[in-house]
Amino acid sequence: MNIPQLQIQTTRGILGLQIDKPIQEIEQPRATLTQEQPAAILEMSTTRPQLSLDTTEVRADIDLKSPLRRSAENAQYGHQSLMEGIARRAQEGQQLVQIENGGNAIVDIAKQNGTRPQKQLDIQFVGDRTKIQMAFQPGSLTINATPQKAINNVQINKPIHTYTPGKVTGVMEQYPSVQIDWTV
Repeated sequence: MNIPQLQIQTTRGILGLQIDKPIQEIEQPRATLTQEQPAAILEMSTTRPQLSLDTTEVRADIDLKSPLRRSAENAQYGHQSLMEGIARRAQEGQQLVQIENGGNAIVDIAKQNGTRPQKQLDIQFVGDRTKIQMAFQPGSLTINATPQKAINNVQINKPIHTYTPGKVTGVMEQYPSVQIDWTV
């Protein structure tokens, strides 16, 4: 006896994928940086030192005198010479008054007035440096420095981002099929 047979033949379907990869580009530009350092403010003030030297006495020692001082010294010398002359004449008058007591008052007066006193020879150093009068006022220096802050300007640049999405496409590479046959 023949039994009928059913024959089924299948072909499986093959699904293929077509993939376009995504593209992503990222670029980060550098930040823009501007720096500046202003100079410090410098203020200086000074007072000058003062040195004063008074050489009046030293100059007078070497006979370099001012006209006022010279005339004052001449007036004093004249006054002193006048007083010495008056005293000498008064003394001579007293000697002449006592002539009656005996003595050679006229001869003594003539000897005193007729001969000059002998001068002594000696060495004199002029210009004594210790007579210089000095006065000194020191000066001063004041310095003020004011620092300035640095100026930093930073500009951050955004990243440049380009993105192309990927794509997946399904493609049937082989379609499925079913074949059915009857055999007796």
